[in-house]
Amino acid sequence: MPRYEYRCRTCGDTFELSRPMAESAAPAACPSGHDDTVKLLSTVAVAGSASAPAPRAGGGGGGGCCGGGCCG
Repeated sequence: MPRYEYRCRTCGDTFELSRPMAESAAPAACPSGHDDTVKLLSTVAVAGSASAPAPRAGGGGGGGCCGGGCCG
């Protein structure tokens, strides 16, 4: 179930709730009992590494110094 982050406008606390996507926009009371809350925009972090460059369109091997041919 997705987790959504909210901020209470009354006390300033931020909190998370797990709820179905269909209820993501429904009002959410903060843990202190305040009802004036707003859903925060979440960011998604994607981690990875670029260990090798992507192949060029057009295929064919070689080319460039890494593929041999220009170093001499």
